[in-house]
Amino acid sequence: MASDATALADLVDVEHGYRTKAGAVPALGPIDLRVDPGEFLVVVGPSGSGKSTLLRLIAGFERPTAGDVLRLGGTPVPGRDVGVVFQQPRLFPWQTVAGNIGAALRWADVPKPDRSRRTAELLAAVGLAELGPRRTWEISGGQQQRVAIARALAARPKLLLMDEPFAALDALTRERLQEDVRSLTDDAGQGVVFVTHSVDEAVFLASRIIVLTDRPGRIALDVPITLPRKGISADELRGSPEYAAFRGEIAAAVRATVS
Repeated sequence: MASDATALADLVDVEHGYRTKAGAVPALGPIDLRVDPGEFLVVVGPSGSGKSTLLRLIAGFERPTAGDVLRLGGTPVPGRDVGVVFQQPRLFPWQTVAGNIGAALRWADVPKPDRSRRTAELLAAVGLAELGPRRTWEISGGQQQRVAIARALAARPKLLLMDEPFAALDALTRERLQEDVRSLTDDAGQGVVFVTHSVDEAVFLASRIIVLTDRPGRIALDVPITLPRKGISADELRGSPEYAAFRGEIAAAVRATVS
C-alpha cells in the first residue's frame, strides 16, 4: 500500500490478536493511526487495551494479524529509524554507563573517532555527564533509565518509542524525567510515541493523546494537546487551568472505556 511520504508511521486497518489454549484473543483494532514528525503522541487506556501491543507493532517486533504498518513514507518495519525505551532499562551490567551508549553507537555504525564525543553529548543531555565510568549497578534506578534514554537516542532515530519507561520510579524522579524527556524530544523532526497509564503524565508530555478502549483496543478519543511547550515552567504548566481541563477530558474518556 502507499503511505504519505511525510509520515513517520502509518497504521491502516490494523488488527492484532494472540492465540491461547482457550482460542484466539483479539488484542487491538481495527485501528488507523498516523504519527507525524515533531509529534509527541501519548497512548493511554485501561490495562489490556493493547497499548504495548501497538508500540511493538510500530517498532516491528510483531507483525499485525491484519492491516499494514508502515514507516517513513512506505518503508516496512523494522528499521534503524526507531529507538525504543522499555519499562526496565535493560542495560548491559558488564559495561560502564558510557560503554552502554558506545555499544548503541557501534550498532548505528557511528565512526569510531566520533563515538567518544557523541557519548559525552548524550550523557550531558540526560544529566549524567560525570557518570560515564560508573558501572550500571552503581547508579540509581532513575539514572539507569536516563542511560536507557540516551542509548535509544544514540542513533538519532526519527521515531522514539517509549513503553511506560517511568512506571517503576518514585514520584519525584518520575516528574524530573518527564521534564527531561519533554525537552529532549523537542526536535521538530523527531516523533515520539509514549505509552502510559497516567493521565497526568500523558497531559504533561503530549502534543496529542489517543485513548484506547478496553480489549480489543480501538481509538475512543484522539485529541491535540495545545498546551505551551516552551516559555513556561513545569509547575506553572501543571497548575494551569488549561492543564486541568485537558486532564479532566482525558480522565473522563479513560473511565468511559471501562464503564
